[in-house]
Amino acid sequence: MTSKKAIQDFFTNKNYAVVGVSRKSTKFGNAIYKEFKKKGINVYGVNPNMESFEGDKCYGNLKELQGKIDAVINVVSPLQTLEVVRAANEIGVKNIWMQQGSESDEAIEYCKEKGINEVHKECVLMFTEPVKSIHKVHKWIWKVVGKLPN
Repeated sequence: MTSKKAIQDFFTNKNYAVVGVSRKSTKFGNAIYKEFKKKGINVYGVNPNMESFEGDKCYGNLKELQGKIDAVINVVSPLQTLEVVRAANEIGVKNIWMQQGSESDEAIEYCKEKGINEVHKECVLMFTEPVKSIHKVHKWIWKVVGKLPN
């Protein structure tokens, strides 16, 4: 289970990249990006097949964001996650959130080997304060059933 400290450390950062924003409006990367923007959090979208997202420049890869970001939220397939984590490490990013369903054992192990603060099997929107809507309910349920990190 991810520790509460790993989550707290992740949110001490100022600049985030969401790898996995999409043209498909229902994709979770889009919801994360929009929620961060709505809360005034500095966020960049990453998708090699898009030039813009929500009226903002969309970056083709993490290397284009070198020096601009402190943390990465990964919302792509587990088959692509290790590549994302390696790219983040190459540009000096030491905070990775692998959104539920995007994590891979290889990526988690790589983070441990490289001393990267990583969060996995958690929904980032359950911890992006202030937590609202369905994410607040989800967080409460996880607390009740003992799944909330401590």
